[in-house]
Amino acid sequence: MMAAEHIVPATEQPDLGLALVRAGRLSEADYNRVRRMQAAQDDGPPLATLLNRLGLVSERDIAQQLAELLDVPLVDAAEFPVAPLLGERLSYRFLKECRALPLELNDGELLVAMADPQDRFVREALALAAGCRIAPRVALGSEIEAAIERIHGQGKSQMGDILSKVEPAEQDRVEDVEQLRDRASEAPVIRLVNLIIQRAVERRASDIHVEPFESRLKVRYRIDGVLQETEAPPVQLSPAVISRIKLMARLNIAERRLPQDGRIEMRVQGNDLDIRVSTVPTMHGESVVLRLLNRESVVLDFAALGFSEQPLQRLRSVLRIPHGVLLVTGPTGSGKTTTLYTALNTLNTSESKLITVEDPVEYQLEGVNQIQVKPAIGLTFANALRAIVRQDPDVIMVGEMRDLETARICIQSALTGHLVLSTLHTNDAPSSIARLLEMGVEDYLLTSTLNAVLAQRLVRKLCVHCREPYQPLPEMLREMRLEAFAAGQPVTLYHARGCPLCNGTGYHGRIAIIEVLTLSDTLRRLILQHADAGSLMLCAREEGMLTMYEDGCLKALAGVTNLEEVIRVTQES
Repeated sequence: MMAAEHIVPATEQPDLGLALVRAGRLSEADYNRVRRMQAAQDDGPPLATLLNRLGLVSERDIAQQLAELLDVPLVDAAEFPVAPLLGERLSYRFLKECRALPLELNDGELLVAMADPQDRFVREALALAAGCRIAPRVALGSEIEAAIERIHGQGKSQMGDILSKVEPAEQDRVEDVEQLRDRASEAPVIRLVNLIIQRAVERRASDIHVEPFESRLKVRYRIDGVLQETEAPPVQLSPAVISRIKLMARLNIAERRLPQDGRIEMRVQGNDLDIRVSTVPTMHGESVVLRLLNRESVVLDFAALGFSEQPLQRLRSVLRIPHGVLLVTGPTGSGKTTTLYTALNTLNTSESKLITVEDPVEYQLEGVNQIQVKPAIGLTFANALRAIVRQDPDVIMVGEMRDLETARICIQSALTGHLVLSTLHTNDAPSSIARLLEMGVEDYLLTSTLNAVLAQRLVRKLCVHCREPYQPLPEMLREMRLEAFAAGQPVTLYHARGCPLCNGTGYHGRIAIIEVLTLSDTLRRLILQHADAGSLMLCAREEGMLTMYEDGCLKALAGVTNLEEVIRVTQES
């Protein structure tokens, strides 16, 4: 086994890379790789620029570490000036090349926001050009560039700057596959696609939608469950941009008539991203959706996901049962898979064997055997399930009960002593039971094996920096049934206002609202009588189940979300 490579710190100035390693923001292997790249170039870019360009560390992490390392204040874009300072001495081109922006002139000392205050040449050039002492401040390079363009330049965005380097002749539509491949491999197109993905990561988007129309190319980010339109390249570049994404996902760029699915693995802003790519043909090209899966940001903790005390106690008691079926239900994008992964993480011990069958495998879990479904070669949910039962598992997770065959094998597995976790697409917990009966699952098998059904939705969390409290009217309290949660105390709810920290939306992040239906003898008798979902819901509530709406109301009263969000996802009033 080879010995670990030791870090050799720089001696000339504080070593940013070494500081990032110690802070856990950069791996030792990546640090040594970047140092070797620098050593191989006589006049290469500074370490901070190289780290950000390679996507090894986020720009904000670099700025924060530089400020701490050099004991220099970190300035925000809100502190940048609105008018040029020393414009007659410091030209637009000079400032852009230096990535520096003058902030304030005080007693012969010029405060300057710099992307890299360690760059001695830039400091000396600024002092010479300005004719005064320089007091450096740290700021994000992208924010400095945007401010320079706004104050000194032509107001072009970062995307506009890239597009200005595309030759007009290159913006014609290209139909030939080889020409398309060449266009998609050109530097401006590569930078455009990388910028679209980078901005999505910075804005915490879960999906990127790239949609070509007759007169424009539309790019939208799904942020906290809601689509938001953003700056997009011109429509002439649609084929090149879409082909670039398909090349990155190893898809066939010549095939534009059939849907395709692929995967991209890349590092952006210091995050390892697993990007699922889906393309479908449309009237004016191909619609592309990229699902961003950040392996490092997934939190496998029930409390962090939004589980209140009562639903969590119910779920934990179900997970202690060594056999039976636990279903998690909800629409697409409601966090079902994350909840199942968190349950698996709880059950993942050295004494248990866990096997999953998924389509696709979203996150890789240490100690869990995960199988990727491949229908093209006959590896379906049902076929994989038949095989893994002979693997002597203790816990089986099935990505989705899509048909009667899969449901029956899951139930048979539960009858033979396995704990089976799976998902279903229904509106609430009682509806899942009715759905399984409608699919053809025998009622006596269902009552023998089903332990619980967990239903959930995701609501947006209020931004804690700008939420506004208000006292609801008595009529609203009665209509929304909030008096039951107030316990005689004054009720305070919150509005989403919007501020720079939440990009003006009023929301930051999402949290689950949950209901957990555990099967009692009374509920089992109702199932055998083929009672409807309404009767099952009534019985479950009488036995103490907290509905999703009620769980959402409790979170609204706590100021975590607002009532509008709860109503939006539960459609209850």
